[in-house]
Amino acid sequence: MGLDFTLVQLRYFQEVARREHMTEAAKHLNVTQSAISTAMAQLERTLGLDLFIRQRNRSVVLSPAGKRFLSEVTPFLEASDNLGETALGLSRHLSGDLTVGVFSPIAPTRLPLIHDEFEKRYPDVRVNYLEADLHELQQALVAGHCDIALTYTLGLTDRFDTYLIDVVRPHALVSLSHRLGGGGEGPRPIRLEELAEEDYIQLDLPFSRQYYDELFRIAGVTPKVRHRFSGYETVRSFVAMGLGYSMLSQSVSSGTYIGSKTVDVPLLDDFPSIDLALVWPTELRLSRRAQAFCELTREILGPEG
Repeated sequence: MGLDFTLVQLRYFQEVARREHMTEAAKHLNVTQSAISTAMAQLERTLGLDLFIRQRNRSVVLSPAGKRFLSEVTPFLEASDNLGETALGLSRHLSGDLTVGVFSPIAPTRLPLIHDEFEKRYPDVRVNYLEADLHELQQALVAGHCDIALTYTLGLTDRFDTYLIDVVRPHALVSLSHRLGGGGEGPRPIRLEELAEEDYIQLDLPFSRQYYDELFRIAGVTPKVRHRFSGYETVRSFVAMGLGYSMLSQSVSSGTYIGSKTVDVPLLDDFPSIDLALVWPTELRLSRRAQAFCELTREILGPEG
């Protein structure tokens, strides 16, 4: 005889586990806090397990048994969503929620283009976004805070599956007035060693920092680090002011917040490229909403986009 619990109880459990708070889960699900508490008590009674360790102010943490149960519940609910979409013919008409993580340097320049077109094609899908660095995105995916993430695959482990969007090569970034700026004719390709004696403005983000450090090692150059910033646009603005050069992978408009411009300088060095991809935990099956987002993102950002 099967255990008598419902999909609603499982969804409530998943949300409480994500937010570690009964009241916050209730707000997100638009139900009363008492409904959440009652559902969790019934689920624990049915399973014969204590899924949570209760703390003050309705905050909770998963018990060891709760963590194991969550690892089984998450793919089960995903499969349930897929089954429902198939049954209702939603392969052509998608609806529901989708949370997408986005690597912070990509978000300002790429995400609005994707979102605008996705919203036109799938108006009944409500998309939410989580902007973070590479390390934080991996943590968010594992914790279930987002369904998929648009990111570079730097530091990615075999815990994740990927959907390739594009292959990106690094470039040097200088100010428009820099000797390598091209003077309106476009910059000439260089080797990184040509910048070795100049100040370097470092993008100081997990995995990104290690990637660029490796490029310097390959080139046999020790960078003269003048400033370190975690903000992508801060790096670009300092470069635009002529305060140093940087190494980046994403090409964007030459304009910056301060009005000054930057120039992407191609590199002749034999540097490894990086993959821009949508990623998700290997144990999860993509919903049709997530699949549609992947396909549209490749259409817009891929080599032929």
